[in-house]
Amino acid sequence: MSTEQPYPLIDADPHAARVVRYFRPSDYAFWAGATAAFPAALYCWEMADPTKARLRTPLRLGGLLGFIGGFMMAYQRSSTRFWGWSENKREYDRDLEELSERARKGKPLYGESHQPGWVQGAAFRNSQWSQLKFSAFPMFNFVNHPHHGTDPEKYGVKKEDEGSQ
Repeated sequence: MSTEQPYPLIDADPHAARVVRYFRPSDYAFWAGATAAFPAALYCWEMADPTKARLRTPLRLGGLLGFIGGFMMAYQRSSTRFWGWSENKREYDRDLEELSERARKGKPLYGESHQPGWVQGAAFRNSQWSQLKFSAFPMFNFVNHPHHGTDPEKYGVKKEDEGSQ
């Protein structure tokens, strides 16, 4: 992956809860539109070429598939802002405020994890850029780990070797 992006990098592998928390109203609108569009398309196809079948089950299934697909597209849109691939001023400011507050309180920036380091590393390697592969295999980052591609000093965290000198 290229390291150049038009906007600042917020997080190379954001936790799933953070991605959803940072949804914009436009992401929710996109999700709602996809949820409604799928069964609407099925209904329109039925009107164009009637099968005389009952539509209750296909429309419900279409609504479910639209809901899931719409969520994954909204999730991907939010992720591109974390990566700096689309305009992210609002998310950048919110991230800076949120993680600076965690640093002031002495908490780990990206949350605590009870998994060993090798599990955190494997989770990072498996979930980084996974939002681009939702069509093949939907995978979300549910592991707190220290691999995020950003400099913790911007949040007020001092390097460990500076504090020990």
